Amino acid sequence: MKNIIRLFSGAAFATFFLMMTQVASAQTTVEEFMMKWDNSKKYTLDVLAKMPDSGMDYKTDPEAMSFKEQIHHIGNAIVGISQGFLGGGDPGFTINLESASKAELAEYVGKCYDYGKGVMSGLSPEQMAEKKDVFGNNVSGRQVMALLMDHSTHHRGTAIAYLRVQGVEPPAFVGF
Repeated sequence: MKNIIRLFSGAAFATFFLMMTQVASAQTTVEEFMMKWDNSKKYTLDVLAKMPDSGMDYKTDPEAMSFKEQIHHIGNAIVGISQGFLGGGDPGFTINLESASKAELAEYVGKCYDYGKGVMSGLSPEQMAEKKDVFGNNVSGRQVMALLMDHSTHHRGTAIAYLRVQGVEPPAFVGF
């Protein structure tokens, strides 16, 4: 009986140790984050490309953002948050969403992702660790970077749902 208890205890400890090792290695380096960022950019532009022109103004509710507003919001947030909380300067580009074509919107969002990447890549380890007030939360620059990724994913997911409602098959997701 003692052998069974030892075996079970040893197995439980080994399982716990392996789980903790996986959790510790789940964090990414800046280079890995930037690779994921590039993937996010490509996937967002792929989602935009799939929507026919006739669906660009589609919205699920009168109070909701349209498809094109969802995509535009991703880019605007990248620039605004990068400027406001990561020290980014003037990006040097804008867009008039009302008159913009789908191609112009794609170019704008691509520039926004590139701008965000440039700002984030330029942060020192100290700047990434520095805590600041962001929307009422005391967070590090790394957490702001994660916010940018999560926010982009959130609104892209909404845009994907809009594609499906329009009868459009979204592009296949590629995680890496």
